[in-house]
Amino acid sequence: MYSVELRDATKRYPGGGAEPVIALDDVDFAVEPGEFVAVVGPSGSGKSTLLNVLGLLDDPTEGRRHLDGTDVTSLSVAERTAARKESIGFVFQDFHLLPTLTAVENVALPTAFDPGDASERAADLLSRFGLGDRLDHEPSELSGGQKQRVAIARSLINEPAVLLADEPTGNLDTETGESILAEFERVKEEGVAVVAVTHDPLVEGFADRVVELTDGVLVGGVPNGDEEGEKSTPIDRTAPAPEDR
Repeated sequence: MYSVELRDATKRYPGGGAEPVIALDDVDFAVEPGEFVAVVGPSGSGKSTLLNVLGLLDDPTEGRRHLDGTDVTSLSVAERTAARKESIGFVFQDFHLLPTLTAVENVALPTAFDPGDASERAADLLSRFGLGDRLDHEPSELSGGQKQRVAIARSLINEPAVLLADEPTGNLDTETGESILAEFERVKEEGVAVVAVTHDPLVEGFADRVVELTDGVLVGGVPNGDEEGEKSTPIDRTAPAPEDR
């Protein structure tokens, strides 16, 4: 069973003229528990749309979407919100931390309307990411790498099955980016599926699988051996260029 899966997913948006804009074109995509997949492609290729559809922020126009084996293609807004909160964590390029909250308060924020106090779990997550001495620091008192670690801890507060990351190293230097990607390695060892949209070759080096999205068409979207996904084949980045063959 895949942690998250799209089958024959198409997403269209109204265009300025007669023809709609096709952001995703008959996409097959699946991620196994504990797998780290990097999604690459030029700007405007549909990567953000893919994340939005995977993250239940938007619905496919056609096709099916599954989360932890459950069909979540056609949910009400309330049902999408509940499923997203329970099963999906998000990490953003710009961190999206609230400036007036401490690190531990930012991490616990997704549980604000839940019964009980999540501060202890938030503190445990921050300590796991080496921020045990920064629990009471506000974002302005943290470095870029520390802010991203807080964001990762926040994404895990509800113990999600899937972690979606949008350019997670985009605002970080190489050394800090490597440390953040090492945290993703630790996350996937706990069985969390990680999907990162990126332009950074560094992320590709840490990923178990790299898939390429161009003009809404995805290459390598499903793991090898998936019979339903035979139309998608993984990218061979070691193959010689056509003129060298």
